[in-house]
Amino acid sequence: MIKELGIAMPNTVMSTYNRLPVSFSHGEGVWLVDEQDKRYLDAISGIGVNALGHAHPKLTRRIQEQAGELLHSSNLYGVKNQQALADVLCSLSGMDNVFFCNSGAEGNEAALKLARLYGHKRDITRPTVVVMEGAFHGRTLATLTASGSRKVQAGFEPLVNGFTRAPFGDIKALENIAKNNHDVCAVLLEPIQGEGGINLLPEGFLEQLRALCDKNQWLLMLDEVQTGNGRTGKYFAYQHSSVMPDVVVTAKGLGGGIPIGACLARGEAAELFKPGNHGTTFGGNPLACAAGLAVVDSLQNDKLIDNSAQRGQQLLDGLKERLGKLSGVVAIRGQGLMIGIELAGACGELVQQGLDAGLLINVTSDKVVRLLPPLIINQQEVQQLIDNLCPLIENWVAQRNAA
Repeated sequence: MIKELGIAMPNTVMSTYNRLPVSFSHGEGVWLVDEQDKRYLDAISGIGVNALGHAHPKLTRRIQEQAGELLHSSNLYGVKNQQALADVLCSLSGMDNVFFCNSGAEGNEAALKLARLYGHKRDITRPTVVVMEGAFHGRTLATLTASGSRKVQAGFEPLVNGFTRAPFGDIKALENIAKNNHDVCAVLLEPIQGEGGINLLPEGFLEQLRALCDKNQWLLMLDEVQTGNGRTGKYFAYQHSSVMPDVVVTAKGLGGGIPIGACLARGEAAELFKPGNHGTTFGGNPLACAAGLAVVDSLQNDKLIDNSAQRGQQLLDGLKERLGKLSGVVAIRGQGLMIGIELAGACGELVQQGLDAGLLINVTSDKVVRLLPPLIINQQEVQQLIDNLCPLIENWVAQRNAA
């Protein structure tokens, strides 16, 4: 009513986002619909969150059922759904136990606390974690310090001590750190850097890193907030290799839209937390874990992880065929349904152009078009994504070359 009368509304939401001029009323599958009934192919899925797309029947039904039974009881008591989800995640991952929280940043905080405990157990006075250039681990003080972007760190100094940084995928740099810094107790990295520009590790790097960690008694900790839950064509991205990490963090797609994070550990790392060392009010509540169970069930029984691999390859091949020879396209890379198109300059305007064309995309690292479509996307929808996106990039390249 106030809006209809033309009365100015105060901006009561903090200005932490440069929001696009659209608001969605509902969605179905890979499609979102705005308040003017315009349809959009969602190729970013809430930044990798809506793994099952929108209004997925199984997930919707399970959330409704749980909401009618029990939303929250706290971690002072046993939580049946939490135990069930922990069981299935440990079975899928090879980990021993799980700490549930509400987000990827919280999961990474838990991993960093595990690293500190582990370091002190080894009588290291100033436990240090190796992190990577170009990384993104969250926006809490510790995780933004661990991140490799001055953009997210600026203005929040002093940053947290206890980190040293190496180039992403550079095993020689890590070997030099091992020789010269005896306070290191762990290394934390993303198997594929998401915010950093869909950067993939060199072939065989994880195996080399695992050997280096074993030699130096470091924990190998993987941030699979974005790469986990089927996104790359395996349940976890590390499962494309023979490596077993000590700690794995995931979130995003695990709840299909309901906030949930998980820090999984095995071996010595799984025995570090004792009662009182860490905790959460909301983490692992009955509703979030019910959603997680529904997502994991769909990923497995509906063969969505295989679909991610197949449709991701279709998308990667189609983009390379259409765009691979254009002079303004630097690289097209990715794994499963996690794909980046690196252009020769800043291309943020493509996001609005995509919106105008009924396509939701994202630009990260200023010049990389990031695609994270729902894992339910089918062959026809992938082709539609290719057909809608490529003309925008072709036009961007033509304008740049003409300038």
